[in-house]
Amino acid sequence: MTGFGRRLADAVTRRGPLCLGIDPHPELLRAWDLPVDADGLGRFCDICVAAFADHAVVKPQVAFFEAHGSAGYAVLERTIGALRETGVLVLADAKRGDIGSTMAAYAQAWAGDSPLAADAVTASPYLGFGSLQPLLDTALANGRGVFVLAATSNPEGIGVQRAERGGRTVAQAIVDAAAAVNRDAQPEPGSVGVVVGATLATPPDVSALGGPVLVPGVGAQGGRPEALGGLGGAHPGQLLPAVSREVLRAGPDVTALRAAADAMRDAVAYLA
Repeated sequence: MTGFGRRLADAVTRRGPLCLGIDPHPELLRAWDLPVDADGLGRFCDICVAAFADHAVVKPQVAFFEAHGSAGYAVLERTIGALRETGVLVLADAKRGDIGSTMAAYAQAWAGDSPLAADAVTASPYLGFGSLQPLLDTALANGRGVFVLAATSNPEGIGVQRAERGGRTVAQAIVDAAAAVNRDAQPEPGSVGVVVGATLATPPDVSALGGPVLVPGVGAQGGRPEALGGLGGAHPGQLLPAVSREVLRAGPDVTALRAAADAMRDAVAYLA
């Protein structure tokens, strides 16, 4: 089984270093003249699948599907399947994090054999990096990836993520722990990535991570595509900028949405 790290590297080489978000926020549904219900959610996703079919990675924001209950999850399952049929790698932005048997159940849902399982999933390590072990093990066994939150750009995260212990920040400790997992699961590229906000003035050092770095916050949140090169000491091909609203506001016309996505891919192509 080819690991996620290798599949991601190949996809970025062929389709460009960009992760496009599917964020069906109620305001976006209304802006696209769609009902704020499961039917509108499904139509929103169908448009996104059609527009993003030749890109490397697409990231559905799970919370906006969960808000519609079981009908929303049904749309998410269908969307994951439709994206994968086009050759797109799907990153489920679920930000799961728990302990013990509960974490193991989340692992089966998002990285095992569940209909919700995607190519990769985001996870929160703030119950301790070791609490993610069931997810890391399940993902590795199934050729999937995990992106671990390290340094986010929201102001509420500063007190925890930038706290120092033993001369390094908590965020750096998370990056280092992810790097250790990737070293143990040679060969590179590793399948455990980290999440680092695009707008951070002092990001953690990711040069020894041996895996991908998801960089949210590009576009509408203030991150500039042209300013990402070398973020945190990243190597060429390591950064995966994530863009949602900046592109989605071009919808609902499929042609316009595809053009916006392609323009953003061109803007970050130098990172490959």
